[in-house]
Amino acid sequence: MTVEEDGPAAAPGGTAKEVRRLDRVVIRFAGDSGDGMQLTGDRFTSETASFGNDLSTLPNFPAEIRAPAGTLPGVSSFQLHFADHDILTPGDAPDVLVAMNPAALKANIADVPRGAEIIVNTDEFTKRAMAKVGYDASPLEDGSLEAYRVHPVPLTTLTVEALKDFDLSRKDAGRSKNMFALGLLSWMYHRPTESTEAFLRKKFAKKPEIAEANVVAFRAGWNFGETTEDFAISYEVAPATSAFPSGRYRNISGNLALSYGLVAAAERADLPLYLGSYPITPASDILHELSKHKNFGVRTFQAEDEIAGIGAALGAAFGGSLAVTTTSGPGVALKSETIGLAVSLELPLLIVDIQRGGPSTGLPTKTEQADLLQAMYGRNGEAPVPVVAPRTPADCFDAAIEAARIAIAYRTPVFLLSDGYLANGSEPWRVPEVHELPDLRVQFATGPNHELADGTEVFWPYKRDPQTLARPWAVPGTPGLEHRIGGIEKQDGTGNISYDPANHDFMVRTRQAKIDGIEVPDLDVDDPHGDAHVLVLGWGSTYGPVTAAVRRLRAGGSSVAQAHLRHLNPFPKNLGEVLKRYDKVIVPEMNLGQLALLLRARYLIDAHSYTQVNGMPFKAEQLATTIREVLDAQ
Repeated sequence: MTVEEDGPAAAPGGTAKEVRRLDRVVIRFAGDSGDGMQLTGDRFTSETASFGNDLSTLPNFPAEIRAPAGTLPGVSSFQLHFADHDILTPGDAPDVLVAMNPAALKANIADVPRGAEIIVNTDEFTKRAMAKVGYDASPLEDGSLEAYRVHPVPLTTLTVEALKDFDLSRKDAGRSKNMFALGLLSWMYHRPTESTEAFLRKKFAKKPEIAEANVVAFRAGWNFGETTEDFAISYEVAPATSAFPSGRYRNISGNLALSYGLVAAAERADLPLYLGSYPITPASDILHELSKHKNFGVRTFQAEDEIAGIGAALGAAFGGSLAVTTTSGPGVALKSETIGLAVSLELPLLIVDIQRGGPSTGLPTKTEQADLLQAMYGRNGEAPVPVVAPRTPADCFDAAIEAARIAIAYRTPVFLLSDGYLANGSEPWRVPEVHELPDLRVQFATGPNHELADGTEVFWPYKRDPQTLARPWAVPGTPGLEHRIGGIEKQDGTGNISYDPANHDFMVRTRQAKIDGIEVPDLDVDDPHGDAHVLVLGWGSTYGPVTAAVRRLRAGGSSVAQAHLRHLNPFPKNLGEVLKRYDKVIVPEMNLGQLALLLRARYLIDAHSYTQVNGMPFKAEQLATTIREVLDAQ
């Protein structure tokens, strides 16, 4: 964090407060899962986005709907990294920690570097609350926080005092302490406040007294920062004017971007969008969002289970819709038989897997990249499926359109592998112009496509396009295009049931050849001087930490190349040639080395696998250290 000294600013009443300019800040809000930390972080993020900073967020919350209050498992946090320049991660460590109770402090203090600021809600540091998390003495008094700049603030008391004119109990008034904290941080970092006040009045429109109480608490937090002597300094982080190409921007999460991408793909394909889904964390937000867009012809079906969800989606694909099913890893396992059926039927279907920690139920609210091999091979028989992975929250929009392009053009189910980090995290997104989006329109079969030896014209449902090997898409009810459909092996061309060994061999190899022949862009390699001996190859959400780590190494004079895979099946055609150019290939993954395994098998290279499976994304410095060790060993 670079600091520039600035002159004092005059506060109301003549008090002069120092203003310092920073190039970036990492803030973490932490408290009970009922303290509104996600809402607080989201509102601060919205203020920051409207101000024009580049930003990246990391929401982190327990899987329990309401974990026991004041316990370590019940701590919820929201981390925001914002800057006056291009950034890629939510930050390795917070410069400011807002701890609403002892559990929040204890759960997060290990991540806070020496010299950082800690704002503590002293009202919650009772003997009982501290004992619940293992504090024998108050950390605010025993000297254990001497390395930090601690601001003890009675947030609850100040909030209740600010709302004394409202007809609220102390408990109800105290619930607005997160808005008091938000107001304080908004003052501290010169964030715009109008959007938050408008949001609160809209959110609680049916309860105007509650809305006004939250606005008052928010303003009280701002005024407290302005007038208290404990906060003698405020900070400015200028807009990131040079970080973005010109255009219209908004802050967007990965799941929201993916939802918009699906709607845009359906519009560009001139097809109705159908979602068959069963709610599961962290994919449920896509179902919630798409259900709001009936005006775009979107139909959403909340099924009774995962199997019904994908079954309905596959039926919609047969009926001529752009069909989608959304889930996370355990749901993919349940859907696997129907995915195999979609491979056999050769119909376009998007399987959106928002990966989370496993196995089984695993870690519902934590992130992981452990479903790659399941997406590649998790079906009986030879059932190849293309796999596409977004790299940032905003990139989920483009990845959804790319997955739809492949599904429609090649008549195949497609896996879209996002994860919890991308789904819940957010960043600025440039809203594209419609003409920038690809034309995905498809021609349905309308009549016979084959002539028999006797001259009779018939429809063959598995007669293929010679370039894509895609079969015709015939909408049920089209006169003359009746054909068999089902999971049993089909005769080439006619689609009739066939047990002929030679035909089965041909069909298996043809379906594989169709996937192998999908046109995907060549892999771009970032090797500025072309003299690097080490390549860092990532996929999915590792993009931000990997790129940040590579930037740090290059700033220190090291030469290292970087590449990132969006298409994992098929791989880009130049991938083998790229890998052979480098002496060492490092593959960071949030699993036990699944991509590295595929690379070793396919290209016979000794990929150096660096893995992490703790439910959290990589930290940039952690990766930089690992890459540096490989460079030093050269």
